[in-house]
Amino acid sequence: MNIKVINIFAGAMCVVSSAFAEVRLPAVFSDNMVLQQNTVVRMRGTAKPNAKVSVAPSWNSGNIAATADAEGRWTVDLSTPAAGGPYTITLSDGDKLVLDNVLVGEVWFCSGQSNMEMPVRGFDRQPMDNASDFISKAKPTKQIRAFVTDSEDGHWIRQFSKKPMDDIKGEWVVNTPGKVADVSAIAYLFADYLNEVLDVPVGVLVSTLGGSRIEAWLSEDVASLYPEISKSHLLPDGEIKNIHNDACVLYNAKVAPLQNFPIRGMLWYQGESNRDNPDLYGRMMPAMIDDYRKSWGCGEFPVYFVEIAPFNYEGPDGISAARFREVQSDIAKSTPKCEIVSTLDVGHPVFIHPTDKSTVASRLARLALVDTYGQSGYGVKSPLYSSLDIQGGKVYVNVENAPHGLSPMWTELDGFEIAGDDKVFYPAKAEIETSSCRLMVWSDSVPDPVAVRYAYRNYPKATVFDTYGLPLLPFRSDKW
Repeated sequence: MNIKVINIFAGAMCVVSSAFAEVRLPAVFSDNMVLQQNTVVRMRGTAKPNAKVSVAPSWNSGNIAATADAEGRWTVDLSTPAAGGPYTITLSDGDKLVLDNVLVGEVWFCSGQSNMEMPVRGFDRQPMDNASDFISKAKPTKQIRAFVTDSEDGHWIRQFSKKPMDDIKGEWVVNTPGKVADVSAIAYLFADYLNEVLDVPVGVLVSTLGGSRIEAWLSEDVASLYPEISKSHLLPDGEIKNIHNDACVLYNAKVAPLQNFPIRGMLWYQGESNRDNPDLYGRMMPAMIDDYRKSWGCGEFPVYFVEIAPFNYEGPDGISAARFREVQSDIAKSTPKCEIVSTLDVGHPVFIHPTDKSTVASRLARLALVDTYGQSGYGVKSPLYSSLDIQGGKVYVNVENAPHGLSPMWTELDGFEIAGDDKVFYPAKAEIETSSCRLMVWSDSVPDPVAVRYAYRNYPKATVFDTYGLPLLPFRSDKW
């Protein structure tokens, strides 16, 4: 795929519908957009200097007035109704601009690196399971929309900036095969699931960059908290050398312009590029979440993120990815309204982009349906290590988030190791104890165990699940 690189240094507004209209809007306010229901949307743009601007959404009988300043900038606050549409929004400063096919429903921000970026059609030489089915069944009558900032007509767009921008290059696309093929698979399938269950319009704001580190997604305020992050490229005479790594350059171009557009929550799939320093990541990601919530002004919205999938990395038995997953699990436990979904059963040893995006998107959607939208009756959080007991040379592992027990019963389970005081781990046998449903782990090589690990490898195999099919999150009881 061809790549178009856009180094953004100006916040010009985009003309949306009429080449002759004076009213101009940021790209995210355009035909086909989805607005968050039952909230206040601060619409902004430019018009003739000092002009009176009227904004008339078709869900109201009246209009809202604003006065542009000497530079032509104006804002109005739109109160959105319950989910519905399509609507129009008519704007005028003497010349009229009409936004068509506007929906009101649920809006989610979706960001991260290549596993979030991977489109429904897949990457070159890296397919997505059942891609043709998802693409061919896309119908414009199904009220799913995506605001795409990463590609245009099959060509990648790379946007970055040294300072926060007012606008971003992107477009709202409707649910047709030709458009859906290039939309993030995780974001699209998540939206499709929510739309089917909630029966309301769903919009996703997709802003990603494959191979990017979290540093590039931080605001300068957050990046300044970490002296180990270089920020010299942000100085007036500084030069951006790596858009994937340089602090703040993706936040400035691909997050800041969207932060006045109300959302219900955020999906995040990123981390593979930060395995080299998981401890720093463990401090940066909670700070990033807190900063995004404050900047967006939508309250403490939920953040659901994805565990990095099994992959060989420096070797299948290495533990860099295991340590990173551990940090991710800790972030989910310690950060309010933040949850993780597991990918332990969908990884691939040589494809860093797992082909099964549907399982991941469905888990994210079900998590949102329970955690955000109040459904009940099924489990959405993976079992999680809680504590251990040691009796008679065996380790008994207690877990959380498994109210109906673990599975499979009466089966020898792989992926466990135990160690004694010498801190040497040996492969262990494990099974689910019938009487208590605890995990029972032992090894003839370790008569006096003190620690246990499960799936603590770069490329582990998931062998333990809850009764809803969610994998037990990898864990270790030690901190060696």
